[in-house]
Amino acid sequence: MPLIDLRSDTVTKPSPAMLEAMFQAQVGDDVYSEDPTVNELQAYGASLFGMEAGLFCPSGTMTNQIGIKLHTQPLSEVICDRTSHIYLYEAGGIAFNSAASVKLVDGVRGKISPEQVATSINPDNVHYPVSSLVSLENTCNKGGGAYYTISEIAAISEVCRQNRIALHLDGARVFNALVASGDDAREYGRYFNTISVCLSKGLGAPVGSLLLGPKPLIEQAKRVRKVLGGGWRQAGYLAAAGLYALQNNIQRLQVDHDRAKQLGNVLQQTSYVTEVTPVDTNIVIFTLAPEVNMNGYLAYLEEKGILATSFGPQMIRFVTHLDLKEEMMATVEDAITTFTL
Repeated sequence: MPLIDLRSDTVTKPSPAMLEAMFQAQVGDDVYSEDPTVNELQAYGASLFGMEAGLFCPSGTMTNQIGIKLHTQPLSEVICDRTSHIYLYEAGGIAFNSAASVKLVDGVRGKISPEQVATSINPDNVHYPVSSLVSLENTCNKGGGAYYTISEIAAISEVCRQNRIALHLDGARVFNALVASGDDAREYGRYFNTISVCLSKGLGAPVGSLLLGPKPLIEQAKRVRKVLGGGWRQAGYLAAAGLYALQNNIQRLQVDHDRAKQLGNVLQQTSYVTEVTPVDTNIVIFTLAPEVNMNGYLAYLEEKGILATSFGPQMIRFVTHLDLKEEMMATVEDAITTFTL
């Protein structure tokens, strides 16, 4: 049996059907906006969320950083949860790219409340940076795949609207959130100024993310993408994979959620796991008992042909994805249940 890689949903390989779509792609020079497949992907992605335009970029970090740059300037501030990807895992990009400050909020499993947003907004005082952007992450990686519902987003959006502050979505796993909640993607366009959508996580594309927003803002985003080195040429081969992912791989995310819950249930029955974070989507985070050597446990899994990742003191993360097959589940469950100290 092939290696079972549960480190992330970024490890997936293109399916034969996705590869065929890539081989058949019509391409042009995207720096001249002449790649028809890129243009189709951008328009299709924007339409899903009721947005005017989209911009295809190499990574979610780039789309997030462009989005932040569009809404901030030096001496301004971004409000986000303390565990946000834009703060923890984007190499200090907010400071480097935008020269902006960050107001960190202690949310619940990565989710912040309207009340927390309201109290985080700085008064108009020269001693403080100008609060200009709120960024939400959906789903919340460090929160174990917790997600915002439309009603929660709407309430935060109203606080932003009243205070003339922009709202950005780091939608790294936004379709996981939509499948789990049953919410309509087009509703998001009513509440966010910009949306970042990752195509290379649960959707299975090999690379790429979209930044969505109003046409004038996306035109400005193209300039920022250029200066970051994100202009590319015959990118349609990659865009075809993203288009295939959006058209074929969204609803199947429920399978990943079901398998993650299944693994969470098995872990809860073990004697060596002290806590399993509630499993809402495709991320399983669990805490090992103090007497368990975490590195030893990871090595044990690897001996069984399973890769996982550490996620904090005594914490392990599994992420389910479309390359995790049903027959692999028995192997993972057996490894979990037969581990001994």
